[in-house]
Amino acid sequence: MQRETLTYRADGKSMKSELFYEPGKGPRPGVLVYPEAYGLNQHALSRAERLAAMGYVALACDLHGEALVVQDLKESIKMLDDLYADPSKTRARAIGGLKALAAHGEVDQTRMAAIGFCFGGTMALELARSGANLRAVVGFHSGLATVAPKTDAKAIKASILVCIGGDDPFIPLDQRTVFVAEMREAGVDWEMNLYGNTVHSFTNPTASNAHMPDAVRYNALADKRSWAAMQALFGETLV
Repeated sequence: MQRETLTYRADGKSMKSELFYEPGKGPRPGVLVYPEAYGLNQHALSRAERLAAMGYVALACDLHGEALVVQDLKESIKMLDDLYADPSKTRARAIGGLKALAAHGEVDQTRMAAIGFCFGGTMALELARSGANLRAVVGFHSGLATVAPKTDAKAIKASILVCIGGDDPFIPLDQRTVFVAEMREAGVDWEMNLYGNTVHSFTNPTASNAHMPDAVRYNALADKRSWAAMQALFGETLV
């Protein structure tokens, strides 16, 4: 397994992302991995490594700049205020990662995808809404809201999959309803998987560190099922 640090500028910040791939196999699909609000932590790195083992070139993307990881959930969310207020900033950071990955010689630029967790899922969706040339986007416990749902979704080229905890207090029913209407009205190829008895951060085995068990909790079964759903979508779109 090859690991490289890719450094690039995005949204005025120096981003230091980690690339994983098996060398010597020629150009193959590239997958962006956008992390939770904490930043480029072990959760995102391990998912990128898993994708590389599956045959993809995977870039675990920096979120805050300089590969900063913020351990406290409330503090990390506070650092995202500017991005929530201005999706163009979110897209700028997402596009920076896309350009860096697409420029790598191991990547087939015609077969690109993005996945993300929590705010990283929001980033992946905003990247799709920007009109990026992606074949698939997958959001795991990702925020679904955007500033201009009635217009931006028309630019989406990717097939969209969102995997959401049915009891996630951060992604309430009304947000899901608006998202469904957004996708439907834009004619997007979309899918939403809901997992019962599941809240936020269900893919992260260290979710208990947030000390919010009613809102943030790992769920091994939902984690397994959502990853399998992503693999099925990639099997359709990245061949």
